Amino acid sequence: MTLPTLDASRFQSEQGLRVIIQTPDAHAQKIVDAVLEVATLQYGDYDSVTFKTVVGTQQFRSLGSGHNAATEAVVEVPCVELSFFLPDDAEKAGAVLKAVYWAHPYEEPVVFVQSCLRTLHIRGLDEDNSNRFWNAPPQDWVPKEHQ
Repeated sequence: MTLPTLDASRFQSEQGLRVIIQTPDAHAQKIVDAVLEVATLQYGDYDSVTFKTVVGTQQFRSLGSGHNAATEAVVEVPCVELSFFLPDDAEKAGAVLKAVYWAHPYEEPVVFVQSCLRTLHIRGLDEDNSNRFWNAPPQDWVPKEHQ
């Protein structure tokens, strides 16, 4: 898959991998912690950058060929999706995926790895933009450390 080259004076683009993991919510932080032991998940001037969705429903039917007995009908499990970016580095991605498989409660975790582009701001540009949270009255989503 060929990704486009983006030409912009406001940001830089970088090729890498987007990792998406479906897991029961109770195990999400354990997976993130395991990943952070092998990768910083840096995104520009920040690290430990992940995203977690609200709980949705994952469904499946066990075929009985693995550890679990076959299920006659489809079963449903409440799950979240975790996602994060990795630089285009096969060795590091392999270590991260091994950490995911170690920490995940499933025999067959649902994990997607996609080639993608991310954009990174160019430091110092647009600092006076009225849309930046630091140029507006404090909002409740802004961490106290940044207000």
